[in-house]
Amino acid sequence: MTTERSERGRRLFTEVMTFAPPDDSSATATGLIDFVFGDVWSRPGLSRRDRRFVTLPCVAAADAQEPLDQHVYAALNSGDLSITEIRETVLHFAVYAGWPKASRFNMAVDAQWDRIHRERGLPVPPAEPLLPLTTPSEPEARLAGGEHSFREINCVPYVPPRDNPYSGAGILNFVFGEMWLRPGLGMKERRLITVTCVAIQDAPIPIMSHVYAALKSCDVSFDEIDEVALHFAAYYGWPKAMHLSQVVAEQKQRVLDEAGNDASVIR
Repeated sequence: MTTERSERGRRLFTEVMTFAPPDDSSATATGLIDFVFGDVWSRPGLSRRDRRFVTLPCVAAADAQEPLDQHVYAALNSGDLSITEIRETVLHFAVYAGWPKASRFNMAVDAQWDRIHRERGLPVPPAEPLLPLTTPSEPEARLAGGEHSFREINCVPYVPPRDNPYSGAGILNFVFGEMWLRPGLGMKERRLITVTCVAIQDAPIPIMSHVYAALKSCDVSFDEIDEVALHFAAYYGWPKAMHLSQVVAEQKQRVLDEAGNDASVIR
């Protein structure tokens, strides 16, 4: 059983990371191979691509350069994420985990993109033009659009006031008036990044509201959110993951209660 698990872990490590696993018999390396890759990455509840959107925010927030470089490299080298998608991930991460940490994340993307092309003997292509904005630039229309998307994305009937820079210029104008609506990532991917970031932060209202919205919208299923919590535990630690799991359980029940315990909402 142990040998089978280790072999599965080494195979999954190579597939996920796109390079060979470490030749290391330490407890940490063994746990990485046997549990993180042999058990967690091999589970069917989330796709490998979906797991990238949980892993990347975790390693970017942890301020550990080597894991960040390795997972950025793996996400791009595997083809699971395009360069446009990972750059949009950096921007989304910046909003929910902070711009200074996102600066390091962005530099890692640049460095690993360059590395991949050097390894393949190819020139690094010029940067793609910024994605065209689909949102209005006129201030009133932009704020109105931000209010609409705030309600839609958070699955709530209310919006924050416009009367201060944080909620008006920040939340309504940029976060929901532009960022969530950018075409570079789908809604599910943005949910996964956001839930991971708010779980890292432990801020009570954001973690509750974003777990609820991910489930209420059906962008993330009940089974998938459980896998997010387990994957998060492997990459950011069990204490914070226990808190996330508690919030998940509470918000599952809230969604079920609102649906009159209709089991079809979990699909």
